[in-house]
Amino acid sequence: MAKYDYDLGVIGGGAAGLTVAAGAAQLGVKVLLVDKEDKLGGDCLHFGCVPSKTLIRTARVRHLMERSGDFGLPEVELPPVDYAQVAKRISEVIAKIQVHDSVERFNSLGVEVRFGEARFIDSHSVSLNEGSVSARSWVVATGSSPSAPPVKGLNEVLYLTNVDVFSLPELPESLVILGGGPIAVEMAQSFQRLGTKVTVVQRSNQILSREDEDMARYVMDGMANDGVRFILGSQIHEVRKSDGGVEVLLESVGERMSVRGAQLLVAMGRRSNTAGLGLEDIGVELERGSVVVDARMRTSVPNIYAAGDVIGKHRFTHAAGYEGGIVISNAVFRISRKADYTWLPWCTYTDPELASVGMNEKAAQQAGIKYKTVVEEFSSSDRALAEGEGRGRIKLLLNEREKPIGCQIVAVHAGELLSEWVAAVNGKVGLATLAGAIHPYPTLSEMNKKVAGKLLGEKLFSDRVRKILKLLFSYRG
Repeated sequence: MAKYDYDLGVIGGGAAGLTVAAGAAQLGVKVLLVDKEDKLGGDCLHFGCVPSKTLIRTARVRHLMERSGDFGLPEVELPPVDYAQVAKRISEVIAKIQVHDSVERFNSLGVEVRFGEARFIDSHSVSLNEGSVSARSWVVATGSSPSAPPVKGLNEVLYLTNVDVFSLPELPESLVILGGGPIAVEMAQSFQRLGTKVTVVQRSNQILSREDEDMARYVMDGMANDGVRFILGSQIHEVRKSDGGVEVLLESVGERMSVRGAQLLVAMGRRSNTAGLGLEDIGVELERGSVVVDARMRTSVPNIYAAGDVIGKHRFTHAAGYEGGIVISNAVFRISRKADYTWLPWCTYTDPELASVGMNEKAAQQAGIKYKTVVEEFSSSDRALAEGEGRGRIKLLLNEREKPIGCQIVAVHAGELLSEWVAAVNGKVGLATLAGAIHPYPTLSEMNKKVAGKLLGEKLFSDRVRKILKLLFSYRG
């Protein structure tokens, strides 16, 4: 048997790579973890989930301060935001979490960590820092980076992405955002609430295009109430410098117009980080720059696996962690385990949040599945009204057998509320069980019980049941 320097080599220190490295090392596997940056944690920790959610929370606190009169409190006049202080807090939160993703911690688990740019020499060896290392198996988990559309003039102006938007020295007076996906809308609402005048330019006629229109509308209305301006159905013709910032020339609904801003944020997609790895040279198949894998996370080269954003499937941190677990099952335990995204949840952290698990109506229609919906509005939630958060709805999708195939929630804390449905669908918990469970009053989670019981209630409180009871017990109602 050939001898290698390591049992397992992992390239990339983000969510997928860290999951694989930590899990494999604790199982007695000799692991090498390589990252091209000088810190572990990947995009999520440094430029994604952690800084964005920290910024969102800061913006929400300020928004609540502005709403003090809505809660019977004295109204306050707030001074302008010092964004340098906001950025400082973001960096402090990152530093606290960095401890969990530190070299010292992974060394203590048995992982050897090296920094540098790895490039495959063959299926078992990579060049690294003027040398080479070998491993029996490799995992490519190099993540993704923001991509820019081919718009005339865009490369000639300075623009922001998620990499630098959290470390700005000062709050922009105005901000134009290209894109209407999760990153775009989260940043739009946050900066608007902090005091920036924000305009969102979206190519389609709906923000959050993969979501159902009725659910995305709640998010858009909430952002519009905050003052965000939307230009939908737009075609961007050119970006150019203007006095004090940038100008975007576009066409929307047949009308040509221009939008100006002190800063421009581009949030129109991401590309997998595969350049420079030498993957195609050793026979690893790529598709539009992403690594092609099967359900076991195996590439076209048998001993090389890939997971996380680099495979271009579901670019969520929790999906990357899940895929890392699939890699461990197949590469370490040698147990054939396939990834199943049927109940993959996701959440956009606007106000209100929009969370989903399973299929929404768009996905069901695309798959040709017959379904029915059960909807409850949060305006009927006592807790939501008490907290001044009556906006939103919960929508349950059922198949022809009246089994859940998906659930969407748009409301305050929707991501947290969705967890009950994540547990229910994964545990195959029936609607009757969920509806019969005792929920504390008053809580937002009662809405889960309410929507689960709505269908059952329609059957229970029916003319047929009343007739049967009248026949059996001579009820006179």
